[in-house]
Amino acid sequence: MKVLVIGAGNMGLTYSEGMSKSPLLNKHKLRIYDTDPKKIETLRENQAFNVFDNLEDCLPQSDLVFIAVKPYHSDDLFAKMKTMLNNQQIIVSLMAGVTIQSIQQRLSVTKIIRTMPNLPAQVGKGVTSYTESKDVSKIELLMVRNLLDTTGTSIHVKTENFIDASTGISGSGPAYVFYFMQSMLEAALKMGFSDYDSKVLVSSTFEGAIELFNQNDISPKKWIDRVASKGGTTQAAIDSMEDNNVKQLIQDAAYAAFNRAIEMGKEK
Repeated sequence: MKVLVIGAGNMGLTYSEGMSKSPLLNKHKLRIYDTDPKKIETLRENQAFNVFDNLEDCLPQSDLVFIAVKPYHSDDLFAKMKTMLNNQQIIVSLMAGVTIQSIQQRLSVTKIIRTMPNLPAQVGKGVTSYTESKDVSKIELLMVRNLLDTTGTSIHVKTENFIDASTGISGSGPAYVFYFMQSMLEAALKMGFSDYDSKVLVSSTFEGAIELFNQNDISPKKWIDRVASKGGTTQAAIDSMEDNNVKQLIQDAAYAAFNRAIEMGKEK
């Protein structure tokens, strides 16, 4: 199994580092292609990778090709790739908003797997949604899933609509969490805590709450009820969020990302 990753940005490098340890490579080094001379120089220091700056030297011989570039770079890239591909190769897209049909038409290949990864993959806590074109076999799909799982966990979805929906929840979701964390950090600083103490208070609170949620079969609503007592401090905070319609605003934000993913798909 010869695996090529096109694009050594944050997500491409994250998946490269995870997949390079997979037994599916069968002693082949993972291949990485990029055009940035500085990145190429740095990547060549990693003995787990075979690094390329010329597609002709790596793409035609690769069985599985991960595309990890920004969607707006795909036109130029696909134009270069098109003549070097064959229908036995599997293309795995990590690009937001680029549909399977668009990739098939622009590359003239049929085996496409579209994914929606997220940033926590960098620490092995990612979640990747994925779906496939009808030409991808079950064995090929399982093989790709095993590679995706090297950065966390993966979820198979039936249609591309769920890939766009995943963009609104898990793909963009870490930014929502960071937004909430930033707001709490700023509140802590205003209350007089130091930078260090503010970070500990906020990060440990998030970490502890998530651990409670993961280790128990209890809904977030029931956890809120356990923390909040009538007339108490937590209830005052929840009442403030309810009065300001925070729940609906968060849902609206998720749908804004979802709808933008759909729009991006139409643009490509």
